[in-house]
Amino acid sequence: MKFIDLDRQYRRYRGEIDAAVKQVLESGQFIMGEAVARIEQELSGFTGARHAIATSSGTDGLLLCLMAEEVMPGDEIITTPFTFIATAEVIVMRGAVPVFADIEPDTFNISPASVEEKIHQRRRAGARLRGIIPVSLYGHCPDMDQINHLAQEAGLFVIEDACQSLGAEYMGRKSCALSRYGVTSFFPSKPLGCYGDGGMIFTDRDHLAEKLRAMRVHGQTERYVHAMPGINGRLDAIQAAILSAKLPHFEQELEARNRAAGLYAELLREKAPDIVPPVVRPGCTSVFAQYTVRIPGGKRDAAVRMLREAGIPCAIHYPIPVHRQEVFSCLDIPAGAFPEAEKAAGEVLSLPMHPFITPDEQEQVVDTLKRI
Repeated sequence: MKFIDLDRQYRRYRGEIDAAVKQVLESGQFIMGEAVARIEQELSGFTGARHAIATSSGTDGLLLCLMAEEVMPGDEIITTPFTFIATAEVIVMRGAVPVFADIEPDTFNISPASVEEKIHQRRRAGARLRGIIPVSLYGHCPDMDQINHLAQEAGLFVIEDACQSLGAEYMGRKSCALSRYGVTSFFPSKPLGCYGDGGMIFTDRDHLAEKLRAMRVHGQTERYVHAMPGINGRLDAIQAAILSAKLPHFEQELEARNRAAGLYAELLREKAPDIVPPVVRPGCTSVFAQYTVRIPGGKRDAAVRMLREAGIPCAIHYPIPVHRQEVFSCLDIPAGAFPEAEKAAGEVLSLPMHPFITPDEQEQVVDTLKRI
């Protein structure tokens, strides 16, 4: 059993993927070009965002958004302490300061109430608060309407870190098209993944799209004319072609993920009722980039051991909250500052999840878990 079975997916779509790669190889155009323009157009249509700007990774996409907003050293950005390091990493890469707000215990997403508290706190302190980066963790969006409302009142921009949530819906709208910017990742394990690194920025604002397109190629507005600082943030044509080959199957895969999530929830209720399955809020859908449960009572590590002994892969997303990582020790944030994030770090466990997982495999996972 595999945690995410990319081999099964490749075998299913092998002819389409191989043909797409062959076409790029024969074209001789390996950076940007027609294949990249095509996936940008396809995903703009898929999400409903006016513009889609392909990038070299989700991390570079987040960084480019901060560059487009001209975030400077000493500026402050509110984000979650319970996420992959990249979300906060790009803030410090601009010389800015991450301001963490605690999470909600059911979805693990950033709490609007905690965001509001931080806005008032930092305003009273005279801080240069600039923006908010909420994360649509595990494939489920946070309360983006409330976050956008708080940002508008405070004059802040919002970047949805949608690196795990392409295809998810919030109140009838697609993730990636819920705020000024949305950024997704095409890392191979993502719901829509390529066979290397890749990402995409989404925005409805024409002037920002134009700026981002220049910044991803060293700030170049025309050949050898550079109007602004930028980075080498381009997407490879082969990766774009692979994404276009996979995209026609994406909706079916999302349906399969949701069926698998439903079966997991049913099996857990029946066989391991103390284990808490993921929550999907009303008005939302999840793409279940990870199927992450809570195992309370200090039993998570025992569950990991039992699963691994049975040959079942699992993962902890994430064992150390961002504010407790050594790289952020300079912020001098004490243990216990974000109790929900710290509690989640000790209880979460991600189970095997992908569109091709079988009911028998899911039964095996839950039968092993029930032993704890």
